[in-house]
Amino acid sequence: MKFLSTGWLGPVVMIVLAGPAPAADADKDAFACNRLLGKGVNLGNTLEAPHEGEWGLTLKEEYFQRIKEAGFNAVRIPIRWSTHARPDAPYTIEPAFFKRIDWAIDQALSRGLAAVINVHHYEELYKHPDQHEARMIALWRQIAPHYRDQPQQLFFELLNEPHGKLTDERWQQLFPKLLAAVRQSNPERMVIVGPGQWNTLQELDKLRLPDSDRRLIATFHYYSPFPFTHQAAGWVAGSDRWKGTTWKGTLPERAALRRDFDRVAAWGKTNQRPIYLGEFGSFSAADLDSRLRWTRAVAGEAERDGFSWAYWEFGAGFGIYDPSAGVWRQTLLSALLKRE
Repeated sequence: MKFLSTGWLGPVVMIVLAGPAPAADADKDAFACNRLLGKGVNLGNTLEAPHEGEWGLTLKEEYFQRIKEAGFNAVRIPIRWSTHARPDAPYTIEPAFFKRIDWAIDQALSRGLAAVINVHHYEELYKHPDQHEARMIALWRQIAPHYRDQPQQLFFELLNEPHGKLTDERWQQLFPKLLAAVRQSNPERMVIVGPGQWNTLQELDKLRLPDSDRRLIATFHYYSPFPFTHQAAGWVAGSDRWKGTTWKGTLPERAALRRDFDRVAAWGKTNQRPIYLGEFGSFSAADLDSRLRWTRAVAGEAERDGFSWAYWEFGAGFGIYDPSAGVWRQTLLSALLKRE
């Protein structure tokens, strides 16, 4: 969840496959590639806005340099392709928008940062999946070959937070078609796939990944407890009544966090799939001390279980960077990267 880009997200995720596949070199490659993602940050509220800048933040070259210098390993770049592609077949993506994404990817990779690009905020797909399936597949049939020659440090994420009428069952029908579209031009690319209901962990057991494709990374998003992470978030109805909710790091609070992450880790071990915590964060309306405790705890649990992670987000309502002042919010940055 994030500014204008979230939905209800409580517990975590889990995935159940038809049965564990035997460990193989491809599996080892997937785990190694997941380690490239390491500690990351989402460049939210930029390219997933209807048009960049409409949500108050435009990407700058200096942001990538500062992210690298701070000690992050990767960036996740949420992208709203749907407002930059024709509504009718062949659903052509605007060349100028492709060039902007090319620039963002180059800014990351040229600095030694891994990069995740996704399809984010395809709102019409969530509401009318049958009508928009062909267009969604067509987007990946353009995106994937466009980046086929990029190094393995570029990861594809098929879709952010399926929800609404794009139910678990409908998503299970759609994502293999998207994966097939990607594999036509990128047979070895690492692809990230998450479950339905906003990538929550509880839905992960409904996501069935193909045993034959071992170059997949499972993802989930974590915003629990939701009344804490999204208190007074203007886009969440009724969230004002949660204002003042704290996270003290009590034994019960930490036990709940550990249970959630243990559940995901158990799935990963059983099914031999690496795990990417693609989003976690707390909105700035929460008190800072609680935010620091929660952020430190979640990042620590992820690393304990061998998950890569990406904080939501860089410079907006959840942000660890103040773009107006041009400085890091140092205590939040330290909670993520310097927890000793």
